[in-house]
Amino acid sequence: MTTERGHSDDTYRHSISLDDQWTFITDPNETGYDAEWYDPEAEWPDRAQSVSIPHAWQEIDIYRDYTGTGWYRRTVDVNSDNIQGLDVFLRFGAVDYEATVWINGTQVGHNQGGYLPFEFNVSDAISPGKNVIAVSVTDPENVAEIPHGKQGDPWYTRVSGIWQSVELKFRPKIHVTSIEITPDLETDTAHVSVGANISPHMATDMTCEVCAFQDGKLVAQSTAYETEDGYETHLTFDNPAYWSPSSPVLYDAEVTLSDDDETVDRYTDYFGMRSFERDGRQLLLNGKPVNIRGVLEQGFYPKTLYRPPDENMFTEEVAVAKELGFNLIRKHLKPAHPAFLKEADHQGILVWEEPANPSKYTKRSRSEVFNQLNGLICRDYNRPSVVIWSLYNEEWGIGHYDGDETLWTDEEKQQFLSDAYKLLRDRDTTRVICDNSGWAHVETDINDFHRYFVSPDRAANWEADLDHLCHYSADNYATTEPGDTNAPVILSELGTWGLGDLSALMDRYNGEPPWFSHNFLTDPLKRPEGVEERFSATNLESVFGDFDALEFAWQQREYISIKSILEQVRIREKTAGYVLTQLSDIEWEFNGILNYLREEKEFHEEYSAVNAPIAVVAEPMSHIVSEKDTLNFNMHIVNDSHKTLSGQINWSLFGESNQAYQNVKPCSISRIENIKCDIPDIKGPVETDMLEVTFDCNGESICTEEQITVLSSDHRETPSEIVYAEGSLASRFATEGITVTHQLDSNVDIAFVDQIDSSINSYVANGGIAIHIPTINGEMTKGGPFTYSLVPEEESWRGAASIFYQDSPILTDICDNKRLGWEFEGIYPCAVATNLDLSTDRLHVGYVEGWLANWGSPFVERRENDEGSFVAFTFQVQDSYGEHPLATLLCNRLIDGI
Repeated sequence: MTTERGHSDDTYRHSISLDDQWTFITDPNETGYDAEWYDPEAEWPDRAQSVSIPHAWQEIDIYRDYTGTGWYRRTVDVNSDNIQGLDVFLRFGAVDYEATVWINGTQVGHNQGGYLPFEFNVSDAISPGKNVIAVSVTDPENVAEIPHGKQGDPWYTRVSGIWQSVELKFRPKIHVTSIEITPDLETDTAHVSVGANISPHMATDMTCEVCAFQDGKLVAQSTAYETEDGYETHLTFDNPAYWSPSSPVLYDAEVTLSDDDETVDRYTDYFGMRSFERDGRQLLLNGKPVNIRGVLEQGFYPKTLYRPPDENMFTEEVAVAKELGFNLIRKHLKPAHPAFLKEADHQGILVWEEPANPSKYTKRSRSEVFNQLNGLICRDYNRPSVVIWSLYNEEWGIGHYDGDETLWTDEEKQQFLSDAYKLLRDRDTTRVICDNSGWAHVETDINDFHRYFVSPDRAANWEADLDHLCHYSADNYATTEPGDTNAPVILSELGTWGLGDLSALMDRYNGEPPWFSHNFLTDPLKRPEGVEERFSATNLESVFGDFDALEFAWQQREYISIKSILEQVRIREKTAGYVLTQLSDIEWEFNGILNYLREEKEFHEEYSAVNAPIAVVAEPMSHIVSEKDTLNFNMHIVNDSHKTLSGQINWSLFGESNQAYQNVKPCSISRIENIKCDIPDIKGPVETDMLEVTFDCNGESICTEEQITVLSSDHRETPSEIVYAEGSLASRFATEGITVTHQLDSNVDIAFVDQIDSSINSYVANGGIAIHIPTINGEMTKGGPFTYSLVPEEESWRGAASIFYQDSPILTDICDNKRLGWEFEGIYPCAVATNLDLSTDRLHVGYVEGWLANWGSPFVERRENDEGSFVAFTFQVQDSYGEHPLATLLCNRLIDGI
């Protein structure tokens, strides 16, 4: 088996595309081989059907869940002139998973592996005239030991069959088989290694000439010397242009084989003069620092799955990624499509590439991963966009499987991973390597982390987590005595969900997409089936009216969260970048910048400023203040470019403004800290304004803004009611002048409690109002009519997939729309009330996760009789009343209003 990266001169080679119509049939009982379906004269059952290759059989509705064996067959006419004096190869771009191939009834080859090209020399099997090609493809139900990436349980739709193109290729018997070009930017040379199919009896006086062209102009030339495996030489360049995302200059390499001065083969490929390496905790592109602003991309598409729906898809994907400010795309858990890499090379964007992983750690799975990596390097060695290889992701196939010992403690796995890293490093010195993306590392060039926090809900937790991993990055190594732990720190997965366009999805699929109801989607958060019913069964329909309004609010939440999350990464000099999850929604996972149809979400135009090479970050110490208070904030200018920036930074808020002149060195961060802004009196109870920051430099204005909410001093007016409270909250109430009692009797107007006992139940039964609040630790104790579910406080997919929304007169003037935002900074709940009943409950604030699952409320009132009621109020007010403006206002409004 060989792989072919480049192409060749049509004078010496040619090909016939075998794409388009093939006959296809499933073989659930595996009777096809015994029935000799590979025989050209064999009659296939009537249920056989025509499919257009490339094709995955899951594209056919009735085979969506089919695993096992499928057969393909087609006839091709071959002209005798096409094969005269030539070798004939049958080449497949990719077939998932195990393929056996026959031509005219003769088996010509067998291949395992679902993602990379393979070919067979079929010169002895093919003949002039009609030829029948039959392919048996087996994709087993159990894929634990074979690389499958995110196919199937618990992720996305399976992909089986001939999903990339098929060709017959005709080559001279003496021909080039491969070319690998290794640039050396220190000497402006490129080492060229040429593989060739040459038998001693076939050639007499063989020469190999290598040329490099730029835009058709010859710029380097050398005669190669013969080696055991082919030929080698060096090309020397005079002031070459280096490949980079901002200047993706490519060279064409041409290899000419001649025998007695007569050309027998010519083969071409393109390459870029590019280096990529690490220097301590910094990554270098062409010797200069580069900070990664990456996005994860998984290569799944509606209806066509792995197969791009049209020839422009990859062009558009790369273009939109660059438009959004990304300089890298991480092709996640499967090799990138060759056509995608061509676009990345030509348009200019870095690529982090990785193999599909298995689930289980076995001898077979190890072998298959490593074989896939070797094939991946062979196929993509000359692609300048590819700058990072990964071996594993989150221990998939090396410790993550049920019952497997984790990489953290398994020394045998650690040794294997270390050895695999070294073998890969020896094979390819032109790129950096990540051993196990996101989780425990052993030996790696990148110390990356996967962290799913949501902001503003857990903004403080995210900042603390970032600080810890920056300062204690060596903790991310599994070995007890790790070697070099000073690798660049990259947050290679992070992000927030934002519900896409449900009606557009329904239109594309003419109803619910089949992946809505995959049997393996048992987690309600991930299961879209029934989402419309849940929209109506909760109070979401009454709050938002329709799905469009919910989608708008959720996408706004997504933007606000990822803006905050990414800015915190960018203003830390100890990080080398990030990879946002992800470019588009994929099936049920709606955390993309685009939706699954690759259409823009609501915040598309604003996002590029967050992700731009030069960005301004405004960092208020709090987004909510009281009038006449002082707002403190920091300003940061992030310069990922290689030029010095000089200009004026301006800020304004509530009519106050100021400016300062700033010089920002290349690839650095400039800071102005502890800026103070006096907050004026406001006219109403609540006002908002934008803290606007603009950096004017080099004829360009770079802007950002943060919403600041100001509460009137009126919220400190003391309620006249008698309040029952204990502990620190009672002291805080009393300090503010509220009449507090520790005696629960009929004189009490309202009770704030973090424990519910028989006396509280009796109080409510007699017409009292009990506000059930969290303990000082944020915990909701048992008791009362509600049960409580924890809301993640730290890194969590659930948190990243959630939204809080409101429909309350108490909050109408505080929240600028139906979603909760920065005004609740610092008091977001750690739990929500569940077992809700719309017939008895008044929901002031709601909460859902993913596909409208895990419905709950941090603020809900249940009337127990005509007068008495329990209120679940899970916002963290016990230690913030009197200090946090909104906590104070909410408690006062509860006392006055409920």
